[in-house]
Amino acid sequence: MRVLLVGAGGVGGAVTRIAARRPFFEAMVVADYDPDRAEAAVAALGDDARFTAEQVDASDESAVARLLASYRCDVLLNATDPRFVMPLFRAARAAGATYLDMAMSLSRPHAERPYEECGVKLGDEQFAQAADWEKEGLLALVGMGVEPGLSDVFARYAADELFDEIEEIGIRDGANLAVDGYDFAPSFSIWTTIEECLNPPVVYEGGKGWFTTEPFSEPEVFDFPEGIGPVECVNVEHEEVLLVPRWVDARRVTFKYGLGREFVETLRTLHLLGLDRTDPVTVPGPEGPVKVSPRDVVAACLPDPATLGERMHGKTCAGTWVRGVKDGEPREVYLYHVVDNQWSMAEYGSQAVVWQTAVNPVVALELLATGAWSGAGVLGPEAFPARPFLDLLTDYGSPWGMREQ
Repeated sequence: MRVLLVGAGGVGGAVTRIAARRPFFEAMVVADYDPDRAEAAVAALGDDARFTAEQVDASDESAVARLLASYRCDVLLNATDPRFVMPLFRAARAAGATYLDMAMSLSRPHAERPYEECGVKLGDEQFAQAADWEKEGLLALVGMGVEPGLSDVFARYAADELFDEIEEIGIRDGANLAVDGYDFAPSFSIWTTIEECLNPPVVYEGGKGWFTTEPFSEPEVFDFPEGIGPVECVNVEHEEVLLVPRWVDARRVTFKYGLGREFVETLRTLHLLGLDRTDPVTVPGPEGPVKVSPRDVVAACLPDPATLGERMHGKTCAGTWVRGVKDGEPREVYLYHVVDNQWSMAEYGSQAVVWQTAVNPVVALELLATGAWSGAGVLGPEAFPARPFLDLLTDYGSPWGMREQ
């Protein structure tokens, strides 16, 4: 397997550190718009000749396709933010390469009823091309991070091995992470966080299909394992709600994120001031007016999450809560994966949230390389058997857990 990794930021850098310990691939080209960042990611690995640094603009489909061809890469792993999903998705297909991402194509709210009806859903642009990918015998494995990704694998595992009937699947994400020295420092990309949290959340119900609600709706307190404890969680737009019902039979699917009151109020303020907007606004500059995206300004003003590991402490938990029936009896479980920031920093030099995101596409790449996973079309993690993934994740030194509720 020869891999083109596009994006050498926090998650991309963690991908390289995790992959460097595994023998399943022949080469990995690490490409980024910033050549210094790509070079730094490769230099951090020492003398591993399998890794090469390159510069590429992720929005330039032709350039990405040429890079895939020049290095004979048969897989493109997208570690950029969701704005670049579609050009990279199209570039991989043009080059005849397998495609993996950790977040799907962007949504657009319904023009008239944004908090009741779906407009363009997450992943719609990718699924619209599914027949073409399948016809060409190519695979696009979409949403293969931690959430979406591992959370979807948990949903498939629950359906296959734990339940006869599933009433509800709810992804529940919470943490007790703190960053010393900052009043507000998100542990993941603020650009993506704003997109997820301020868009209308999507809920799935059997017989009704997909529909939307107000942001931060249906608050509940969920008790997270391994010392994290109770965290208030709210509905947030996320890919699992769009992916799980395509392959797993469940009467209801939700995604709730443990944001905390202060974080929610900060996001509400950004929205109130229009600082969540992506459309450029004109502002004065020393050489005349310039156009800038307010959301890009917010992102530039905050610390890079990849640099916060030394100041961060605590744990992050990604998991899937499932309620249903097994052998005629009601059952309720929480399948989860916890990463301690102290461990991930000591073991890999990566903060917990980016490491937890990065390990899952590497596990998926290895399953594809060995043939344990295979397929054609645009497929989510639920389309593949869960047990090989969960076993290999444990082999990577990061076991998962299950709690009977």
